[in-house]
Amino acid sequence: MTDCTPTQTLRTAGLVDAHIHPDKTSWGRPWQSRRGAATLAELIENDRATQTAYDTSVEERTFSLFSQALANGTFGMRAHVDVSSELGIGNVEGVRAAAERLAGDLTVQIVAFPQFGLLSNPGTLEAMAASLQSGADLVGGIDPSGLEGDLHGHLDAIFGLADRAGRELDIHLHDGGEEGLAQIREIARRTIAGGRQGGVTIGHAFALCDPTLASLGETLDLVAEAGLWIAVCALGPDPVPDLDRFEAHGVRAVAGSDGVRDAWSPFGTGSMVDRAHLLAYRTGAMTDEELERAFRIASISGGEMMGLASVAEWDERSGTRLEFAAENLAQLVVDRPAPLRVIRDGRVLRDGRVLR
Repeated sequence: MTDCTPTQTLRTAGLVDAHIHPDKTSWGRPWQSRRGAATLAELIENDRATQTAYDTSVEERTFSLFSQALANGTFGMRAHVDVSSELGIGNVEGVRAAAERLAGDLTVQIVAFPQFGLLSNPGTLEAMAASLQSGADLVGGIDPSGLEGDLHGHLDAIFGLADRAGRELDIHLHDGGEEGLAQIREIARRTIAGGRQGGVTIGHAFALCDPTLASLGETLDLVAEAGLWIAVCALGPDPVPDLDRFEAHGVRAVAGSDGVRDAWSPFGTGSMVDRAHLLAYRTGAMTDEELERAFRIASISGGEMMGLASVAEWDERSGTRLEFAAENLAQLVVDRPAPLRVIRDGRVLRDGRVLR
């Protein structure tokens, strides 16, 4: 029998997880069984109960997940961390403490995320403001219409906080249909009006994945004009975008894990090679170019979004790189090997094992 294992070493850019919730993870803990949920509200309540029941700290669980991601070649993360009147800023402080333990190896941007509501949960906006002084980097938001029922009030609050603190924004938007597109257009208009092009991200943006919507084309054009980043996680039954159409309109996509082994989902490995594979599979990639695009979205594009030059401007001479046993990027995305070596700034972080 012929051994088909590649003998050459492929050098690549590092990976970026552009949308992840590390404070919710059970990584490093025993198996966690999950309750079913039919609505977003039920999922949020499951999450609230699960977080309350954890017997290990946010820092320890987050550090376990961060270490796993780094060993698999992730150099940058956009971490959405819950802030609320009930939780205060404790989760942000825990995630920041975990990130500091890997400082210099893993670059982490923390989004102050109002998972349990903002306008509907008095005290949360004040907690978000406090979190920006205690480790959070960006201002988050969530479904201004679908969850909060007040598009302009929600956006006034988060854009106002971002303006006062001089921070960028990263907003969850699950709402679909024309209502979802209307919210995206309003975010784009506010981004342009405030001169924030390139500094606002929308996570999920499921409405942009529906080709039957009459205003999709004009919305994509406005998204491109505003320089909005669209974070795609390609989860289970969730809609995925037409990447060819995104490119035709000039819309930039990045990739993320979303939840990893938390109350929302039993899935996730902390590997962005796995996520590039899933994105390629869910979007029907067939050609080498389409497979390479999935890797680029999970690496170079994420580096551009985070301003991480060692990833965004990568070339083969770089001292920050990954090395794989693969013939090319297309095979890498399909076969999903772990990296042979993880190197940042000339330091070998993994060489068959995690050197830590």
